[in-house]
Amino acid sequence: MTTIAVVDYDMGNLHSACKGLQTAGATTIVTDQANDLMQADGVVLPGVGAFDPAMHHLRSRDLVQPIREVAASGKPFLGICVGLQVLFEASEEGSEPGLGIFQGSIKRFLPEPGITIPHMGWNQLALHQPDLPIWQGLPPQAWVYFVHSYYAVPAQPEVVAATVTHGTQPVTAAVARDNLMAVQFHPEKSSAAGLQLLANFVEVVRQGQLVTSR
Repeated sequence: MTTIAVVDYDMGNLHSACKGLQTAGATTIVTDQANDLMQADGVVLPGVGAFDPAMHHLRSRDLVQPIREVAASGKPFLGICVGLQVLFEASEEGSEPGLGIFQGSIKRFLPEPGITIPHMGWNQLALHQPDLPIWQGLPPQAWVYFVHSYYAVPAQPEVVAATVTHGTQPVTAAVARDNLMAVQFHPEKSSAAGLQLLANFVEVVRQGQLVTSR
């Protein structure tokens, strides 16, 4: 039985993420207990909302160090939306330090002609690490669903797993390194492509394989 812990820290979309994982055959545990994260076969950190409240909730539940330890352990780990952003060191959205699992920061979209803020709706991925197991079965330019006003700027460009064009420049849509994968879009709202991604993550957990060799 493949057990995936979904981190509960009052930042939304837990049940929709769980449903997609369960459809793919995983048993999910919604939890804010460090022991559950350590014992699970894989961990998902979802999130809807703002950076500072997310970090405040993680700290208030003593989850910062356990999440760092899980990330360093080799256990398959998937961050979603704000669950991607808090993996970085800081955000222009607030003043709280992030988890610092990825080097870099979260920047706000700058106004420019023709750009909408927040970036909301369907957009096409450009895959930068196309051989990742997490992308298995997705078309090269899959349509996925975004809702965000801030985006990740990694200090190490090689961790960028996908980008999306919003405005004049491509921006980070996913990052991956070793056992870690995180996406700015919402798989649970992304129809067939999103369900495929969640199913791929379940398969990664089932096989115990690394997400990327970087």
